[in-house]
Amino acid sequence: MSDQFYAPDLADGADNPFVRDADNKLIRRRFWLDMGDRSVVLVMTQGVGANLTNDQKRAHLRDIRREALIDDICVQEILPPEG
Repeated sequence: MSDQFYAPDLADGADNPFVRDADNKLIRRRFWLDMGDRSVVLVMTQGVGANLTNDQKRAHLRDIRREALIDDICVQEILPPEG
């Protein structure tokens, strides 16, 4: 399974913490690594990462080695009952 990282619009600026280089490496990696787990959860649920899909969030969390936070960040999708 290949990870599908979120690709921000570079017209908005290269300061976006999700920007990646030509080798698909996170440019502002230190931004994420300097954060505590609680801060990462807040950023990914209420901040700049709130609008990412669950797949994009999972890929990003794996990349920054915060897999343990996936269940705290990725909301469960509840499907309506078939009927």
